[in-house]
Amino acid sequence: MSLEGSLKEFGLADILQLIYFQRKTGVLTLESRMDKVRLLFYEGNITSAETKRKRETNRFGSLLLKKGLIKEEGLQKALDEQQATGQKLGNILMKNGVAGKEQIQEILTTQITETVIQVFRWKDGIYEFSQQGVPVDKEMPLSLDTQHVLMEGLRIMDEWSLIEGKLTPGTIFKPTGKSDASLSDDEEEILGFIDNESDVSAIIESSRMDSFQASKSLISLMEKGIIERKEAAPVAPEMILREAARLDKKGIPYPPFITPVIFLVSLFIAVISFPSQRSDHADRIKTSADIDNIRFIIEAYKYESGSYPQSIAQITKTTDAWGRQHIYKPAAGDFVLFSAGPDGKEGTADDIY
Repeated sequence: MSLEGSLKEFGLADILQLIYFQRKTGVLTLESRMDKVRLLFYEGNITSAETKRKRETNRFGSLLLKKGLIKEEGLQKALDEQQATGQKLGNILMKNGVAGKEQIQEILTTQITETVIQVFRWKDGIYEFSQQGVPVDKEMPLSLDTQHVLMEGLRIMDEWSLIEGKLTPGTIFKPTGKSDASLSDDEEEILGFIDNESDVSAIIESSRMDSFQASKSLISLMEKGIIERKEAAPVAPEMILREAARLDKKGIPYPPFITPVIFLVSLFIAVISFPSQRSDHADRIKTSADIDNIRFIIEAYKYESGSYPQSIAQITKTTDAWGRQHIYKPAAGDFVLFSAGPDGKEGTADDIY
């Protein structure tokens, strides 16, 4: 079975149902301007998901930290072992007794579901399904019911439609002083980032949640009266246009969930209205965008040469927002790419992937 075409003509929901009901085994590749995703299927069910925008090990590590299963030091040690041995991170953690098999499978399931839901939000793109054998991890077997993932994706898309009408990335919140409401763990975490200065995009970047979780928690805090919007300073139109020209010239991609105009307005407000944050939020956004661009360059290099570059200097001289070279560590069939962040130290909370 060979299936390919445009997502505008044949949507992801239709593709998933076709693969599920025909119990197909193979690889579904989905590509848009912002990302490239590969979903692996075994007899109609999803066994793995890969995204070029964020390395899987980095996302897996963030979920481990969020659930309190591992400390920063332990994660870095496991990542070092992964680079040396080529083993999967989950298998290393299970072998070392850091996390149990069920815990790791739960995290992997969350990771795969988030990746699929991300594709549901694409406005356009292309797809191709190739019927072929796929590897099965005997130590950590995983099979997600495609129908369940599909239903969850459609449910979350409905919730996203409500969220996007209430938030923009440049929205800044402030605490109201109300403290008698019962809060979930996610709401408690997000509330800790409300400081009268950080906007929504900075809060999502700082938290270990995906954009949906963080946005949903912000809306809930607002509805409970715990936080409220803070008025932003006006922005001169000619300055916005200048900032737009600067970003367009550098080729920085826009975040997928907002329009370019909103992004430029939000970024410029953050830069001129809060000078103390210039080296934080704006720099983190720029560095994250640069890292995404470099990842695609690295993948293109591998496609042409058959292997990943031995050093980042082979493909780019771009530095992060603090003038430091991005940290690149090639491994067996994979690589790690990140910035050490404002403090310049690897393995700390402000690292940017």
